[in-house]
Amino acid sequence: MDQIDQDILSALRRDGRATYAELGAGLGLSRATIRSRIERMVASGEIVGFSVITRSDVSPLPVRAQMMIGIEGRGTERITARLLGMTAVLAVHATNGKWDLIAEIGTRTLEELDGVIGSIRRLEGVTISETNLLLSSRRSTRNA
Repeated sequence: MDQIDQDILSALRRDGRATYAELGAGLGLSRATIRSRIERMVASGEIVGFSVITRSDVSPLPVRAQMMIGIEGRGTERITARLLGMTAVLAVHATNGKWDLIAEIGTRTLEELDGVIGSIRRLEGVTISETNLLLSSRRSTRNA
């Protein structure tokens, strides 16, 4: 991949529905060049897919937070299962370093978030936690 390919990928990340002609005009390249380079990147596996962003992807619950959780002993699987059973917990990530888990939380109100945080802190085996409110988010259009 060269700089032109990188520029094409950047343009596609900004507007995945842009036509070859629009991409070419924005990058100073011909429509045919854009088409052949995208086809080559798909064939080589550099581009592994295309995705759609829905309204729910950009309009999440208004109060969102990440809660870092420290766990005592070997309770990670049990606590992960309990967290995933909570409707406000959108995802649970295992991590290394100071924290054992990171829970993504989404609620309608701060009061609801406070209740969820309290419920998680009361789980047997949770020894410490730290919660950060998410003020804004930008999502990559890349497939994860």
